[in-house]
Amino acid sequence: MSTTTSPGADLIARFARIPAANIGDGMDRLGLMDGGISPVWTGAAIAGPAFTCWTRSGDNLFIHKAIDEAQAGDVIVVNGSGDSTRALIGELIAARAKAKGIAGFVIDGAVRDADGMREYGMPVFARAVTPAGPYKHGPGRLQVPIAVGGVAVNPGDIIVADADGVAVVPLAQAADIVVAAESVQTNEDGRRRDLEQHLDLARS
Repeated sequence: MSTTTSPGADLIARFARIPAANIGDGMDRLGLMDGGISPVWTGAAIAGPAFTCWTRSGDNLFIHKAIDEAQAGDVIVVNGSGDSTRALIGELIAARAKAKGIAGFVIDGAVRDADGMREYGMPVFARAVTPAGPYKHGPGRLQVPIAVGGVAVNPGDIIVADADGVAVVPLAQAADIVVAAESVQTNEDGRRRDLEQHLDLARS
């Protein structure tokens, strides 16, 4: 069981209401994973604390261990070395994680059974989809700092992912970052209303 400090539910809820892009703007446009990490199915979205997993390319033994040890609401974030040749999870693992209350997966590697993940409602973000299955030998590490999609992820960091991609909010700065991101969101909402009003006037 993890003893890593985790953000409170109220803080997670505030981040969940903000698009990943605006959270990135609130972090000076840093902390955003590269565009290769994308939703496996349309509509997938995640907000929760990171439970980190570092695994050998094409091997998912430690992902199984991560599901065993992670808590409901956690996001399992995996450094799979960006390997796209073997899927690290499929629909059966997704279903198992869903039953435990895991909030989602972010994987720098490949997955399979995308339709099944959608049917189970398990949000998954990954670098690739392939039918080839994984090995289960290890080695790996859990709850250590990792790099995923070009961004450092520490256990307990807040992960927010949506159609645009994945933002990583350092836990130590999260309280300040959410205020900055909410300000960005408020500003954008105002500009959107102004634009819509302008378009309505132009059509009239």
